[in-house]
Amino acid sequence: MPFDTSWLPVAQAQSGGTRELVDSLARTPLSQVVIFVVVLTVIRVGIYPILTKTPAHKRSSVYALARFLNEMLDAFIYAGVFVFMLIRPFGVQAFLIPSGSMWPTLYVNDFIVANKAVYRYSNPKVNDVVVFRPPATAKLSPDQVDAQGLMKVDFIKRCIGTPGDIIELKKGVLYRNGQMVNETYKAYSRCNDKHENAECQEFQALSDDDKKQLTMASFKLISYKGEIIPLNYTDRDANSPSPQVDNFMENNAPYHVADKFAIPDPDEEKKAEALPAQKVPAGFYLMMGDNRNNSFDGRGWGLVPRDQIIGRAEIVWWPLLRMHLTR
Repeated sequence: MPFDTSWLPVAQAQSGGTRELVDSLARTPLSQVVIFVVVLTVIRVGIYPILTKTPAHKRSSVYALARFLNEMLDAFIYAGVFVFMLIRPFGVQAFLIPSGSMWPTLYVNDFIVANKAVYRYSNPKVNDVVVFRPPATAKLSPDQVDAQGLMKVDFIKRCIGTPGDIIELKKGVLYRNGQMVNETYKAYSRCNDKHENAECQEFQALSDDDKKQLTMASFKLISYKGEIIPLNYTDRDANSPSPQVDNFMENNAPYHVADKFAIPDPDEEKKAEALPAQKVPAGFYLMMGDNRNNSFDGRGWGLVPRDQIIGRAEIVWWPLLRMHLTR
């Protein structure tokens, strides 16, 4: 019998402070960790003479306190060095899922463990769930970029295309190198929040009838003005700043492209649509969200460079009732 998980949103809301604390600790800058370790080391050095020079018959509560502090400091110093300077940079790291773009594989506020070591000796493969730093074209708000205009937040999506692959969507159906792909993980959803949130927290799968009401966009990579760009197109337009829908019942556009890739001229749209599909270039990867109509991903902002890929998601470890491998 499956678990009743209807209580999870309430439990997640109540434990939000804990999640934020864990996520904040996981992302602590290395410079702060180094300062923390150095300060504790200095304190430990100051305590050391008390432990070594106090004769056994003169050991009092002060000695006991110094010994306790020494052991605690040792634990924190070793944890700082081992976890933040060895395991996190080269092994694994915890990440908090902030959006529903990978629903139902990953829920909002899931904690996942990313394997950062695996991509040190291998490259991402098709269907890997990947943590990465996206290009600046993925920006949705000013606080996602730093002073240099570079993204400072991590994304998580599924790897759909690797170097050399020709990836196309034909009215929503994925083709890889000319072969249709059965995407068992793919979903179409609507927001099902009971509260007014800035971003959707809960999703509900669309029925087959509801999916028929969607305008399923097509997609390919094209060579346009000397650059490989994503092209999204329907029977009405291509990379339009204001994509048109097929019927008035839809409540969202069939696609969303970054401003950099928008083509406002209808004649240019037709020319772009007629261009042949291009391969994913060497050193780049194409990522898409499983929640296909609620994900701003590589279809809209382009490709991810190899050196911006952080790790492969391995497991959801919290909430406990949702613990599972991310495959």
